Amino acid sequence: MLSLKKEVKKSELIKNMKNILVLCTGNSCRSQMAHGYLKQLTKDSSNIYSAGIETHGLNPGAVAIMREDGIDISQHTSNHVDEYGNISWDYIITVCDHAKENCPFIPSENAKRLHHNFFDPSKAEGSEEEKYLAFLKARNEIRDYCTNFVNEELP
Repeated sequence: MLSLKKEVKKSELIKNMKNILVLCTGNSCRSQMAHGYLKQLTKDSSNIYSAGIETHGLNPGAVAIMREDGIDISQHTSNHVDEYGNISWDYIITVCDHAKENCPFIPSENAKRLHHNFFDPSKAEGSEEEKYLAFLKARNEIRDYCTNFVNEELP
């Protein structure tokens, strides 16, 4: 009897899971950081995906700065948005203006579309310290945005 209750509860959880897409230009940095935070913050209550309108590979600076905050994104892959054409999205979050303006339309009639333009730390110039601080600033802004998103949209 207990096993049947567990299966019903698990089935209800899967049915209620949200599909969340984080979209950026190259799916290498900002969208990957947001993917990492959303995955951690939602635990197993949502399916988190990230993609780009191009694929640039994983940015080592993003991997390093996330590791400092206890999140390992080193096994993430850089994916193209077209790879997820068959998923019905609950949320589509663009994290840069370029992706918002240049992404082909993603048909998902029930998706709530959100946008926040985070500056691109991979474009930072200067000393290693200045580049590090750019990644730190972007990471912290993305962490705060993701925390607010989860608290407001996925209570």
